[in-house]
Amino acid sequence: MFCYAFAFAADTPELARARKLYLAADFEGVINQLAPVATKTAADWQLIGQSWFGRTEFKKSSDALEQAVAAAPADATAWLWLGRAYGRRAETSSMFTAPGLANKCRQAFEKSVELNPRSREALNDLFDYYLQAPGFLGGGEEKAQSLIDKIASLDPAERHFAEARLAESRKEYSRAESQLRRAMELAPTQIGRAIDLAKFLARRGRITESEVTFAQAEKINPNDPTLLFERAATYIDGKRNLTTAKALLERYLNSPLTPDNPSRDEARRLLSKVGG
Repeated sequence: MFCYAFAFAADTPELARARKLYLAADFEGVINQLAPVATKTAADWQLIGQSWFGRTEFKKSSDALEQAVAAAPADATAWLWLGRAYGRRAETSSMFTAPGLANKCRQAFEKSVELNPRSREALNDLFDYYLQAPGFLGGGEEKAQSLIDKIASLDPAERHFAEARLAESRKEYSRAESQLRRAMELAPTQIGRAIDLAKFLARRGRITESEVTFAQAEKINPNDPTLLFERAATYIDGKRNLTTAKALLERYLNSPLTPDNPSRDEARRLLSKVGG
């Protein structure tokens, strides 16, 4: 989950209006609001960078967030978002530039955790990096494992999700499933826990069980935007229920979104895969 809280003392009228636009996921509106500001603060740059991230313009995002951390080098959230921007750039760049960007991503996440060791978002993102990145880029399962106790101290359910991720990476699928089910037990009203299990079951080819679990999530909130998006993405990845996937994405694009939801740009890209 992305954090979009800010801790800066005084807002200009432009920044106050931009924050309201951001909370409604109107990223273009934020950029248009703050771009003309002559002397930008760290808060301005951070919000611009997060908005470019929401528009999936990751180079522009990292450029703005570099300005934010230069202006406020002790702000953990700015470093977190800079790491996210570098990470997405690494995912979408060439084999020659990706390693350097990946290292910048790791360093930014580590800096964010150093500045705020109790940030769930920073710990989770650093865990993801360590789990996915090879050793020569500073990743590794042992490093990911070392963060689990810190995650557990902040969110017991998230601890079991992290354990599941680690188990799945090690192809310990039975353990991964049991950890996901434990996370659901600990947080039965959190729709994301049911979504996580449904996606895992789909990856394992257990389609009927996946559908049952998606139905459980639907009982919590049938109109939850993330449920609409993730269910559609699961269908598209599995090359099944494509008509339903298209309908789900169309509902998603017409839903009120927040910055915690996948961006509309991401949804449109998915929709293009099913002729939308």
